[in-house]
Amino acid sequence: MNDEAASVAGLLDDATARITAACGLGKREARIEARALAAYAWQVEPAWLIAHDTDLLTDTQSAAFQSRLSRRLEGEPVAYILGEREFFGLRLQVTPDVLIPRPDTETLVQAVLDQAPADRPCRILDLGTGSGAIALALATHRPLAQILAVDRSSAALDVARNNAHRLGLKNVAFILSDWYAQLGVRNFDIIAANPPYIPKDDMHLSQGDLRFEPVEALQSDDGGLADIRRIVAGAPLHLSQGGWLLFEHGYDQEKASQALLRQADWFQVHTRLDLSGLPRVSGGQCP
Repeated sequence: MNDEAASVAGLLDDATARITAACGLGKREARIEARALAAYAWQVEPAWLIAHDTDLLTDTQSAAFQSRLSRRLEGEPVAYILGEREFFGLRLQVTPDVLIPRPDTETLVQAVLDQAPADRPCRILDLGTGSGAIALALATHRPLAQILAVDRSSAALDVARNNAHRLGLKNVAFILSDWYAQLGVRNFDIIAANPPYIPKDDMHLSQGDLRFEPVEALQSDDGGLADIRRIVAGAPLHLSQGGWLLFEHGYDQEKASQALLRQADWFQVHTRLDLSGLPRVSGGQCP
């Protein structure tokens, strides 16, 4: 970037073009990322970037931005660079120990909220909580619910606990467990899960943000269905009669997911579409 472009607007234009080329993003998404990196680097609100778009930058400001831009151009996800991501209206800490919360998963949160009563207590289990995104969104919108969030990664649970503390949420607890292994006889009204479901040979695992995310939280055996099978098989032991199991899956796993539920005689088996109109969340009522 030349000296003539060393203004807020010029720097953002240059960064947008470079992110677009390096990361294969559309211009609008690249612009959003450039603005987020700038606001973080300079510790300002996004509105400041607009109000000061003609300001010339100091060497210190340029260096702070360029160091973060370089990480993005090498492929590192913006969420890890910033150390946070917004999800369902909550600002969550994220680290490379957890998956980056994505808008598609908000479909799962909404599906659970549609089944969880707002006017009385209920018990909800969040399997594979990661950053705590699902559990904390549910705890926020269903304050009478008691939510148990589990993960087999102690590092992920540390992130989730810290997010719960930062948000001041008291109706969620955390347990280290490989799915149901450490739950004993605990029983729930709703089980929510966002398990690994990408097949191990899927080329997307070596592309984009997925290259930087914890692979054990992404990929699964049996064409991506192994963990979904375990979750479906174990759910009846931990659900009250008529309780709901709702889980996220790949866009091409709708039929297989529904088949697992129907084979076990679950009721009201169905699938929800995500924001892109793709099959994303399936579930049913416990027989």
